[in-house]
Amino acid sequence: MKTFEEPMLSYIPAKIDHAATLSLIRSDKASYQHFKAIKDITAFTDEKIADWLDVSVKTYRTYTKPGAQIKDSIKEQALIILSLIKHGAEVFGSVKDFLQWLEGENFYFDKKAPITFMHTNSGMKFIDDRLTGMQYGDNA
Repeated sequence: MKTFEEPMLSYIPAKIDHAATLSLIRSDKASYQHFKAIKDITAFTDEKIADWLDVSVKTYRTYTKPGAQIKDSIKEQALIILSLIKHGAEVFGSVKDFLQWLEGENFYFDKKAPITFMHTNSGMKFIDDRLTGMQYGDNA
């Protein structure tokens, strides 16, 4: 299982940061390894991850291989997902505990699981904002 201490993940922002994400894309640091890392870190299915990225499962699997041609907008999604997971792990103490929270019903998300908001950048930003609130004393 990959961790955020590994060199290729250590520079992922610990909170959604659009300027840092753009910088990573522009400097060609976003690669197929980040797509593999999402699955390695979370153990979510290819179908679920492909759904978040709004691509087919076949396309997602292609993105996890060296030399894959990946659009910047899809790289952005992957980096934002990784930033969100990193932030969640910091708030909850582990990726496992964050993923449990992400999949549980939550008052702040219209009594839906926060994971149902992972399909858009604004949904992920909303989850990230809730994590920041929790860091400063808001309820889960």
